[in-house]
Amino acid sequence: MTAAERYEIRPVGRVHSSLVRRADAPKQGHEGAPDAEVELFAEYATALNGLSLGQDIILLTWLHQAERTVLSVHPRDDLSRPFAGVFATRSADRPNPIGLHRVRLLGIEDRCRLTVAGLEAIDGTPVVDIKPIFGATDDNGAGDVVR
Repeated sequence: MTAAERYEIRPVGRVHSSLVRRADAPKQGHEGAPDAEVELFAEYATALNGLSLGQDIILLTWLHQAERTVLSVHPRDDLSRPFAGVFATRSADRPNPIGLHRVRLLGIEDRCRLTVAGLEAIDGTPVVDIKPIFGATDDNGAGDVVR
């Protein structure tokens, strides 16, 4: 891989959650994930302008404890299910462990601390981006945006 083929991702914040181990986290946020806080680094505070309380947003995270060499898994860690490629699953373990989390924005404090509902990311997870949800979305809570 050449230097031109590399991309740098810089965190814009960090998750603060009661979930401290991967084993404690539900597979998806809508499966009982607790409310959590997202600490946005101060230099990005202005980027929150326009978000509204009660709004559903997408958090993109870097799943820092993921195994990056895994290419296939039993979906949902269910050994009775056949192996599937990680690109056909929502497994955290994958070559580029980017997490996709649909959450509800419950609060903004001090312009840099967000309270969100239903975040399955563990404490300390780096946040790499925040995106609003526009238009219709799927009805399974997976957070896929339809354009």
